Amino acid sequence: MTITKRFWISLVLSLPMLVQMVMMPLTGWMLPSGDWLSLILTTIIMAISARPFLQSAYASFKKHHSNMDTLVAVGTATAYFFSIYAMFTKQAVFFETAAFVTTFILLGQVLETNMRQNASNAIEKLLDLQATTAEVLRNGQFVELPINEVQVGDLLRVKPGQKIAVDGVITDGGSSIDESMVTGESMPVTKKAGDAVIGATINQNGTLTYRAEKIGSDTMLSRIVDLVKKAQNSHAPIQNLTDRVSDIFVPIVMIVSIATFLVWYVFLGASIEQSLIFAVAVMVIACPCALGLATPTALMVGTGRGAKMGILIKNGEVLEKVNEVKTVMFDKTGTITVGQPKVTDVVGNRDEVIRLAASLEAASEHPLAIAINQLAKQDQLALAPVQDFKAIEGQGITGVVAKKHIAVGNQRMFNEHQVPNELTAQATRLQNEAKTVVYVGVEQQVMGLIAIQDAPKPTSKAAIAALKQRGLKTVMLTGDNQRVADAIASQVGIDDVIAEVLPSEKATYVKQLQANGMVAFVGDGINDAPALTTADVGIAMGAGTDIAIESGGIVLMRNDLRDVDRALSLSRKTFNRIKLNLFWAFIYNVIGIPIAAGVFYGLGIILSPEIAGAAMALSSISVVASSLLLNKSKLTNA
Repeated sequence: MTITKRFWISLVLSLPMLVQMVMMPLTGWMLPSGDWLSLILTTIIMAISARPFLQSAYASFKKHHSNMDTLVAVGTATAYFFSIYAMFTKQAVFFETAAFVTTFILLGQVLETNMRQNASNAIEKLLDLQATTAEVLRNGQFVELPINEVQVGDLLRVKPGQKIAVDGVITDGGSSIDESMVTGESMPVTKKAGDAVIGATINQNGTLTYRAEKIGSDTMLSRIVDLVKKAQNSHAPIQNLTDRVSDIFVPIVMIVSIATFLVWYVFLGASIEQSLIFAVAVMVIACPCALGLATPTALMVGTGRGAKMGILIKNGEVLEKVNEVKTVMFDKTGTITVGQPKVTDVVGNRDEVIRLAASLEAASEHPLAIAINQLAKQDQLALAPVQDFKAIEGQGITGVVAKKHIAVGNQRMFNEHQVPNELTAQATRLQNEAKTVVYVGVEQQVMGLIAIQDAPKPTSKAAIAALKQRGLKTVMLTGDNQRVADAIASQVGIDDVIAEVLPSEKATYVKQLQANGMVAFVGDGINDAPALTTADVGIAMGAGTDIAIESGGIVLMRNDLRDVDRALSLSRKTFNRIKLNLFWAFIYNVIGIPIAAGVFYGLGIILSPEIAGAAMALSSISVVASSLLLNKSKLTNA
């Protein structure tokens, strides 16, 4: 039976007793058959609505542990069984205490359940945005088919105003795509042949043909939903502290409750009914339900808000680590820079230099190789066949073209080669202009240079400035030449630069900086995967690749570097909200227990068990409300 049904059963059966509580002091009116009817109503409540509390408490007792349900179970059971005893000994009964406490506790759980369901529904509604049909190429004709009949490799067509059916790559056409439902970016993104498209996004203008790459549960949207659900059900390490405190707190409250009964009954001469009321009130008011809600509710709201912004926080552990980060390290290409290098200068015989370099780089997917190949294609240069091809990590590539040994790479590759002075001077000038220099050599002789530039993103400078305002140290880690790296760093305001680093060495440099405090690493999630997983907090930019989602603790759906600051801000606010919730949950118990124990009885301040139950439910509601305020909190905008 659901919590909601149990709550309504408890509420409806409690109402007659509530009416009697209100009317009796005013008119003397009592329920027909009075205590017997209360016994029947409360018995049904205990058997149906309170049953899970009793079962949970019993299971914990068998394992010699206690939990939040223990206090509820002992408190309601004490009130129930004492009232049965009191009926036969002609004493006052308080069945309503067991009934009302159960009702109020279930009210708090219903609110929590509804909040979880609403958060889950908000994420799952994204899946409803998916197209139900698609135009698929079959036998030379585009025909409309149900989405579940689309196969990987199919060619699909999407017209203006229609939804893109599945994840894929454009093969023909160009358009602007509204990706706001996935990335949180309100501005449409211009797409052309070769660009990736995401299922459920909307084609605004221009007809596109694209090849299906991922379908069903493998699509980006499905993976986002799965990722957010896992995050919302994860535990932050601080939750372990809460669990340990509850394990100690519950036995202490039981002792305090027993002591309260003995002090009032034995030493202060109160009646057994009044003493028992104080004892039960202590157990009910101390039920740490708010303590249990403090972490998951804030985590749920924070991760849900992040998902709407295109910021995916993978688990609660990340939230805690973010607060301790001292240094933010960045990859250069595609992270700080646009990631679309272009050839700007060619020194030497232009056509021959480009032809030889492009021949060697023809099959490479490296950004610099793509830039060279694009220029060769643009200039319509005929590429030569390559033999004995060899790649040298962190340096470049070599091969034989027309029986001549050709080398294409960075300065490190040519340290032992003869480089004319005029070319050395040219290389220095170009590197000082933040251009990466590729050397092209024939038979141990450097014959030319290719300068390639990848400009910083327009938002990089503001993003770095925002992080530095937080007091964070910024470091750029790149395999590029030191001069080029220094020039880029100077343009965007990076504090320190570590250049000419091999891909396999990135994780090592992350470990070195971890000696001075926690490190966050920001990269594109492909060759940066080792560094992303080594860092205390890995932040993957642009979630177009599987490796990005797997490697980063935080995944940014957009390629806007300002989202790093927003992600850190959201993570810190979420974790601070958890701490605030825990603080008030503890304070609530610190203040509530003495009042429930009757410490202020002489001042006329008392707390009956049913009022204690209402106050306990109110504390849970306040924690939920506090967590919901995360949706309204302002995040720093870089």
